[in-house]
Order: sequence, then structure tokens, then C-alpha cells
Amino acid sequence: MKRKTNQYIIPVKKKKNKHKTYDILPVHPVFDGVIGLGYENLAIKLANENTIILDGYIGVDWEEVISSLVTSLEHLGRSVCVYDIKECLKSEQDIEKMVQPYLGGDDPIFGRKTNLRLHEYFDLNKIGVIKQKEETDIWIVYGTGSSLCNVKGCLVYFDLPKNELQFRMRAKKVRNLGTNAFKDDKQVYKHFYFIDWPILNEEKRKLLPKISWIVDQQRPGEPTWMEGSALHSSLSKMSQSCFRVRPWFEPGVWGGQWMKEHFMGLNQDVPNYAWSFEMIVPENGLLFEDNGNLLEVSFDMLMFQENQNVLGKAANRFKFEFPIRFDFLDTFQGGNLSVQCHPKPDYIKREFGENFTQDETYYILDAGKEANVYLGFQEGIDPKKFKQDLEYSYETKEVLDVEKYVMKLPAKKHDLYLIPHGTVHCSGINNMILEISATPYIFTFKMYDWQRLDLDGNPRPLNIDHAFNNLDFSRKGSVVKETLVSKPRVIEFGNSWKKVHLPTHKDHFYDIYRYEFNKDVLIENLGQCHILMLVEGSSIDLEIEGAVREFHYAETFAIPAATGNYKLINKGGVKAKVIVAFVKDEEC
Repeated sequence: MKRKTNQYIIPVKKKKNKHKTYDILPVHPVFDGVIGLGYENLAIKLANENTIILDGYIGVDWEEVISSLVTSLEHLGRSVCVYDIKECLKSEQDIEKMVQPYLGGDDPIFGRKTNLRLHEYFDLNKIGVIKQKEETDIWIVYGTGSSLCNVKGCLVYFDLPKNELQFRMRAKKVRNLGTNAFKDDKQVYKHFYFIDWPILNEEKRKLLPKISWIVDQQRPGEPTWMEGSALHSSLSKMSQSCFRVRPWFEPGVWGGQWMKEHFMGLNQDVPNYAWSFEMIVPENGLLFEDNGNLLEVSFDMLMFQENQNVLGKAANRFKFEFPIRFDFLDTFQGGNLSVQCHPKPDYIKREFGENFTQDETYYILDAGKEANVYLGFQEGIDPKKFKQDLEYSYETKEVLDVEKYVMKLPAKKHDLYLIPHGTVHCSGINNMILEISATPYIFTFKMYDWQRLDLDGNPRPLNIDHAFNNLDFSRKGSVVKETLVSKPRVIEFGNSWKKVHLPTHKDHFYDIYRYEFNKDVLIENLGQCHILMLVEGSSIDLEIEGAVREFHYAETFAIPAATGNYKLINKGGVKAKVIVAFVKDEEC
């Protein structure tokens, strides 16, 4: 078993979205090239090369890659010599010693983002003497880091989506960079997030302009590929039009049934879906389509090549990081999220190495009976007693009376709740929440989790000390309703449309508006990237300089700063409502 998950692997070819509803496989066209399929056809493209460098991301199945390509090249009459760059790695003991300061010890979730670089994993003396050992038609150097060898050749880069990497990890098919030992899944993910991904993302950024061929290796035995020049052209076009990333979905202990019922094509043989990663740069990918063939690359490739076009005014501040994320939290017929908070800006930078913190909002896309959110403290909060009761509950497994300490507010469709850093909060049951947030997404300090186990039957870890280093106890009572519940107001209107401002907190670096229209509305992005979602209505057309693309209810899409003005056209029979989020100008 190469992957452990109930989620379907994406097909080589996409079926048409006959139902005209939320599309789980959004695609983009390829410019100046085609998408090919299979190792045999890729070998034909490489057969006349003398030296080939096969580099790529962690999790790539290098055994499959090298055996398939060598066999295919030999069938074409070419003799092949191969070298595994893994032979040049430092010892596992040296690598473990090198990465240890970034792993956070025994902490099951948190480490610190590394500033190590990939070349530090390798013995430069070994790399310095790499040379072809025998005369053959083609010499291949392969493996993650192979571009570090002192050999020039045709660079073929193998990419792997982050969700598939994690599915392979759960099947014990992937280990951390430079290690052979298998660890607990949470420890492997922590190692990915704080060490492997930052190192390999930076290496990918450096290699992107040099890539001759890009390969999507997520489907065993069925890679898709295209020329690097086509990738560069397609990313360039995307940065001046619009894009939607491929969402992916995960069950969770508190997960609900809303997405299972509303999104076609999801595997129904799961207990629930808790999350949809709608637009989270570190984890999502971009899908290209050509003649029905699908090829996925990581979202960050767009940022590495086109961050100025994408972010506009905000590019100098955020560099290659996409600042805003959209994701779904589904608790319909599910459970409450954990009682939690997020770190202060100086804390997340000092302790974890992040550049900005996890400031959030909850937009209520849909709400069922008795839906609510927990937000802010009760007026008479005693912080010392609150911590004592949390710790006692953790030790004894007794149920905590959460409402004794945390306010509980009714949730209604289209409400917006503001959750700046340090704010105690969680969603209650029967909510479908669009979480609009700053991009960091794992820095949730759980204080109480309703005495439940995770889907594997294990206790979920709490982070009470981290939380109390960050909680803002002034956010209580009347302050909550005054400052943490957005108060919408109409700021512009026309014959069939209006522009509604949903003010965010002063600590949020992003702002949120909602456009409501019966026919169409023209919007200026004013040099900022806009992230949008149709939150009411069936479908809309997006028109940019005459080009039209359709989007459906609950789909997230982005319009880069370089596009300028755009028009939204209502295609449904009821008023359309579209959320737009972007970075505040004064914070750039």
C-alpha cells in the first residue's frame, strides 16, 4: 500500500463537471506546450540527452522513477549509467544532530522553522568527486538534491502534492530527509513542516528557472509531465488572470456532514469531513489540463516566479509567502472544535520562526439549529482559576464547564466573527465556517478538547502553557460584542448591487468586503490580490479583459494584483453574494 487514506487519488484525466456545482478538480490551461503521460513517452523526450539530472521533492518514489526510466531508455536502444545522490549524504547521526535544534524536543506539534539549506545535508567532498564510472550513452544522477552535484545536464524536476506526501507518510512509505528511522506520524509531519519543507521549498525556488521538464509523480506508474518552458509560460499567464487551487479534504474528530452532502466527487466512505484546504499556499497545488491530461504543481511555484504580479503592493512585505488563506471548518452534525487561541506576532516569530501570526476570522457560510461560536471571555474571568480548572480537567478527565469562562454567541448565516491573536475561541456544532485568516495554520494552542480522543483513539495533545503565554484576558464581556463581532455597513451601491464592508479587527492585516448583486458588478483591485468566494447564489462569471471563467457556490478563487479591474456576472436566479478579502494598504 503506497498511500494510507480514504481520499481518491486524482485521475489522469478529468471528467466533465456535468452538475455545474463545486468542482473538486479546478484546472488551468497550458500555454506554449502540452502535457504528456507515462515514463515511456518521457524517455523519448530524454533519449538524446547525454546527462540527465532527476531532482525533486521529498516523498517522490525514486525507485519507481529510476527503474521505469532506465527500462524505457534501454528499450530505445540507449545504454544508461545511474548515480544515486543519496550516496553523498552526511551520516544519519550528523544530520540528526544538525536538525535537532529545530524539532522542539518531545513536543508533538511544534518546532522552529529552520534556516538550514539543502547543501548542508551533503558531504561536499563526496559531491566534489562525482563522475561517470563507465562509458554509456546517458548518465543519470537522481534523487532529492541531485542538482547539487558538480555535473551539468538536463534538469527534470519531480513534484509531489503535500496531501499525497502525507498519505504516503501515513503508509510508512516516506521518511524525513536524510533519515532512515520511522517515527510517529505527528513527529514526521512536524519534521516536514519545520525542516524538510522550508529547505526543499527554497531549493525549488532556486531550481524553478532551470527546469527543463516538470513531472507530477503522485499517481503510481502514471506520471504526467510537460516542458519547463510551458510551466513558466503558464504560471506567467495565470499571474495576470485568475486561479483556483485544488482543494483537499480531511476528516477530523469534530468533523461534520455538510461537505459530504454538498460537494460532488468526495469519497462518502468516511465518517465526516472536518476541513477543506481551500487556499493554503504551503499545502495546496495548482492543476493544469491539456487534452484531458492533468498535471499538478505546488502553489508556491506561482509565488516563486510571479510574486510581484500576484501580490502587487503587498509583495515587498510578504515576498514569496501568500498572506491570506481560506479554509472550511464543517461541524454540521459534528462536534465543537477545541477551545483554543493563537500566538502573538512576537511569540510566533521568536518561538517558531514564522514571519507573521495566525490571525483569523470566522465567516458563517451556513448555520443549522442552535449553531453558535465560543468567543472571548466572560466578564468576571479569573485567569488563575481558569488555568487551574483546565489543568485539573486534563489530569482527571472531568468535563469542564466552558461557558463559566468563555462567552457563547449565536451564529447566523453571513455573520463574521473576529479572532485576532490571543483571543479564546472555537466553533460550536452545526456551523459551516469559511475561515478567512493569515496563512499560518498549525499554530493552534488547544486548552480544552471536550474529553475526546482523535480518530485513531488517542488523546489529542493540549498546549495550555503556550496558550497562557498569549491569551488576552481584556477581550471579555461587552468588549467582545463591540470589537470581535464585525458590524457590516453598506459603503457603495448602484441600481442592482451594493458593496458591504465587513470590518476586521485593527490587529488583522487583511480586510473583508461583500458584494451583493442581481446582475453584475465591476470591481477594482487597486494593486492588491483579491481572494473571493461565492457565498450565496449558484454561479457567477468572472470577466477579465474579455476572458470569462465560471465559478460556483463555495468555490475559492484569486485574482492577482496585476489584473486590475474585473467584472462579476450573476448566473443564478437569486441575488449573488461574493466575499472579497485582501491585504490592507496601510499595512504594506
